[in-house]
Amino acid sequence: MEHADWDSVLQYVADPLEMDFSGKHHERPDFGQPVPVQIPTPPSSHDGSPLLEEAEGSSLVSVSTTFYPGAHHQSLGPDVVLLSSDSVFFYVHSHLLLGASENGFHSLLPPPPSLNKDRDAIVDIPETSTTLNIILHAVYEMSCAHYSPTFSTLAAAVHRLPFYGIRPKSRINPSTALYTVLLSHAPLYPLELYALSATYDLYELAVATSSHLLSFSLASLSDEMAETIGPVYLKRLFFLHFGRSDALKRVLLSPPHPHAPTQWCDFTDQKKLTRAWALASAYLAWDARPVRWSPHCGHCPSI
Repeated sequence: MEHADWDSVLQYVADPLEMDFSGKHHERPDFGQPVPVQIPTPPSSHDGSPLLEEAEGSSLVSVSTTFYPGAHHQSLGPDVVLLSSDSVFFYVHSHLLLGASENGFHSLLPPPPSLNKDRDAIVDIPETSTTLNIILHAVYEMSCAHYSPTFSTLAAAVHRLPFYGIRPKSRINPSTALYTVLLSHAPLYPLELYALSATYDLYELAVATSSHLLSFSLASLSDEMAETIGPVYLKRLFFLHFGRSDALKRVLLSPPHPHAPTQWCDFTDQKKLTRAWALASAYLAWDARPVRWSPHCGHCPSI
């Protein structure tokens, strides 16, 4: 371990399955967790390195399982290292972050010429590794579904996009992976996802989510949630419910068209049927309740 080649050490940090200095096999960690690896004390020529220097006798660092030094997301290698608040390193490309951001990634990244002079600069990011991981996947237009993020984690990451100058509308649309991951939570968190969509005017996501709100009781909507949704999307949600009720009444309350009298059904019989139809349809229309949406039906309308 003391005489290991340093390039090999970095390769080990990138993927602990490729190299093993102890001679033992190590299983790859779960995708949702950073890679904790133990690295040897660096050679004297690397003394003082901010990334590899031992801190208080500890030589354990955590590196992202997606954004690590040997990842091939671009033709060029990463030129900046982001350090999350829980001490996980993310090796990324500055031109992608600056291209996606309207404020220089909250002015945390130096301009490109400075990055070129100081490759692998380390930038502290005030986010946990789970939140930063989702943000970076959105920037790289990659899916984070294999991490199985919770809805609260996804929502927290979306709320932090504007902080880094990233417009949620540009990263959440039907053609993006983040849209697909968010929509997968619609059956369990329809109102919360609809409110999130309304907050950032994500119309397509709100439309796709609204079909899961057909059985939602509008009377149970809290003041806080109504304020979060806002007047425009709240109106659309109400009109979705009112429109379905009116459409049902129009369909049910129209009696069958009379036919020419026959030996078995004359006009008197048809009048009796019309009165019975009106009574039954009025009862159904008055007490109508939306059914629970099924992902297999494909016929539920939306806003």
